Amino acid sequence: MQVFHQRTNKRILLMLCLVFFLFPLTAQIPLEDKIAQMIMVGFTPNTDFEDTLYYDIAYRNLGGVILMGNNIQSPVQVAVLNAHLQDHAATPLLIATDQEGGYVARLKAANGFMSTPSAYYLGSVLDNEDSTRFWANRMAEWLEHSGINVNLAPVADVNVNPSSPAIGYLERSFSADPYKVADHIDWFASEFHERGIATALKHFPGHGSAIGDSHLGFTDITATWINDELTPYRELIAGGYTDMIMSAHLYNAHLDSLYPASLSEKVLTELLRDSLGFGGVIISDAMGMGAITNNYGFEEAVLLAVQAGTDILLYTGNRYNDRSLVAEVIRVIRQNIDTGMISEKRIDASYDRIMTLKNKIPVSLIPSPYVPETPFLISAFPNPFNHAVRIKLSVHQHIYEPVPVRIYTSTGQLLRHVDLAVRGKGDYEITWDGTSLDGKLVSSGIYLYTAEIDGRFISGKMALLK
Repeated sequence: MQVFHQRTNKRILLMLCLVFFLFPLTAQIPLEDKIAQMIMVGFTPNTDFEDTLYYDIAYRNLGGVILMGNNIQSPVQVAVLNAHLQDHAATPLLIATDQEGGYVARLKAANGFMSTPSAYYLGSVLDNEDSTRFWANRMAEWLEHSGINVNLAPVADVNVNPSSPAIGYLERSFSADPYKVADHIDWFASEFHERGIATALKHFPGHGSAIGDSHLGFTDITATWINDELTPYRELIAGGYTDMIMSAHLYNAHLDSLYPASLSEKVLTELLRDSLGFGGVIISDAMGMGAITNNYGFEEAVLLAVQAGTDILLYTGNRYNDRSLVAEVIRVIRQNIDTGMISEKRIDASYDRIMTLKNKIPVSLIPSPYVPETPFLISAFPNPFNHAVRIKLSVHQHIYEPVPVRIYTSTGQLLRHVDLAVRGKGDYEITWDGTSLDGKLVSSGIYLYTAEIDGRFISGKMALLK
């Protein structure tokens, strides 16, 4: 009971801080809770460390979660997942994904959305404001209905080297013209802002000229980088952009002879903040990339990134040496505060910037599944049910195709998948006996059922009572 009251009091204090815009009460927030807001992690579903994630959210005040491809199976599943994540959070989470379009798009046809054009196609082939806004709006709608409130896009890299393995080769840059890049970023980002979704320009100070890939190892852009690669950032910041900027794990001796940009105070604080005037959140590229892990130890990288001016440390997993990665990052930062290597003032500055961003984002604790207008209905009877339930699909148009009907737990685990053979208008149904894919009986609770036709989804809830 004492633990319950401690957690309840902590949640009340943190929520009060959100209500009063956080600044007056910043000093009253426990230091470890402020540090935890500076961490964003991914996770592998259906593992012990998915449970660890929920503990990190509920008891360590984890600030954010990134969803990778393995976290997204369908529109309903990802909406349910994100609602579940937010439900555990005392401080609303930043839930992020990479939705650039083209090759880098976590929401895509394979998981129930649709294919999208690349930045290069939009910026260099079409080069049209209406087209860029149209596709950005469509993707923003998906994120909004999925409960994702941060898009780690658009790419602000200038297409200096079309063969650059991580950028040009994958058509991730809008254009070789830095001013066109700035224009398309402005159009793209504004569509997400209209739906209350934050964006992150990447990869500062510019990845478009690189002949290597920082995912794999040390990447030196000293001889290839040009000053024009700062133009998109300069233009957007001057125009009032204050969301997020992602730093790159790139080494440029002209900017810092010792450290890559993501670990460089000269690049992040002196150049990005002081010279360009950026006042928003700086988020690192994934700290598990080869450019970092091949050259720096875990604790050293955390220390250098925070000293450099990073506000959010991004990791694509949540496991370190079979322990909670979140707990380890908190420990390392707290230890460096205790030894004087990092000041509490430095932590407060990041915390305030993160909370300012969160206050701009409307967080829906129960995001609606993606359910556009559809020519069919789905229902369950009896509901609640005890032994078995009949799920009926009523089709109102002449549709001749298999229609996937799926049943999920409230946390998004798939329990049943049936492809109904639909042959025109009419009613079709399946019966579910309350068993999982492996034939085991499930417990009492709330379950979701969904059907899909031509990329359009509709869903409902049913209750199993034993």
